[in-house]
Amino acid sequence: MVALLGMRQVGKSTLARAIASRRRGPTHFFDLEDDRHLARLREPIAALEPLRGLVVLDEVQRLPDLFRSLRVLADRPSRPARFLLLGSASAELMQQTAESLAGRIAYVPIEGFALAEVGIDRLESRWLRGGLPPSFLARGDDSSHAWRRDYVSTLLERDLPQLGVRVPATTMRRFWSMLAHWHGQVWNGSAFGSSFGISHTAVRRYLDVFCDVMLAQQLHPWQENLSKRQVKSPKVYLTDSGILHCLLQVHSLDELRGHPSVGASWEGFLLQQVRAVLGALPEECFFWATQAGAELDLLVIRGKRRLGFEFKHTTMPAPTKSMRIALEDLKLDRLVVVHGGADSFPLGDRIVAVAARRLLADIPSL
Repeated sequence: MVALLGMRQVGKSTLARAIASRRRGPTHFFDLEDDRHLARLREPIAALEPLRGLVVLDEVQRLPDLFRSLRVLADRPSRPARFLLLGSASAELMQQTAESLAGRIAYVPIEGFALAEVGIDRLESRWLRGGLPPSFLARGDDSSHAWRRDYVSTLLERDLPQLGVRVPATTMRRFWSMLAHWHGQVWNGSAFGSSFGISHTAVRRYLDVFCDVMLAQQLHPWQENLSKRQVKSPKVYLTDSGILHCLLQVHSLDELRGHPSVGASWEGFLLQQVRAVLGALPEECFFWATQAGAELDLLVIRGKRRLGFEFKHTTMPAPTKSMRIALEDLKLDRLVVVHGGADSFPLGDRIVAVAARRLLADIPSL
């Protein structure tokens, strides 16, 4: 069994159908948002046991009782069928499958279009519109923004309640908008809760909801064996830059370049792209910061190799005291400053500036 995990409208069903079209043999699709398919699977063994070939189960988190039956079907010695599970609620789905399908399932996260897929010449469009296919492929920026606005409303008013969220849509919309302004910052539940007017435990619960449906993500801090006091709370990012800009009411690149959150948006967008280019796993990625102000936007640890990344929305990057502290304290093999200029060039010993437009060419060679 394989589970494809990704936010709504990221293209999981399209990918599943593309996979099915290249396989020989029968394919069977079940969409658990379709009441007819849901009714057929009320008795899952009876419905699935006779099937052969590839069985695709979309939005599988809607039927949690299904997983015990899938374990029985997976353990058949002849393996007459293989199962592709598609889900939009990662934490819930992984918990359910871990309990029932341990050792029988692999997880594949699906994100929006990467720069390698759309081409580096469309970097700014990808940054503004995000990676969800209907948004990125829209005819114009206004059409893209309108689609994202409808996406936000649909998710709040229909999808979250279907996943069991009992918080009013207006409350979740306000939280999501505030979270957009917190994008790229270290999480402080007490400060956020005070601004929101509720307890820090409540806003933490709301954050978990958005992380569960993969609309937000956390980057955990790295703790080095130092005498310095280090930040221990995670950084929070919205997963898709286009949704971020919709919540910030940014419609165009000109508006984005003049927005107070342009630096945080640039950081989150390119952090995601660097991870994709490197093929870095979540457990290999961290940020680092001290209470004295030294910090590093992204630390990738792979075996004994350590790469550090800073993201600067400037055309003239320069090494800083904070970079040099991170370079020495973390014993980095290389520190890369990803910037908005046109060229890549060295900035000093083990520090290199890489132009965002040269990301695909220069990052793999580090």
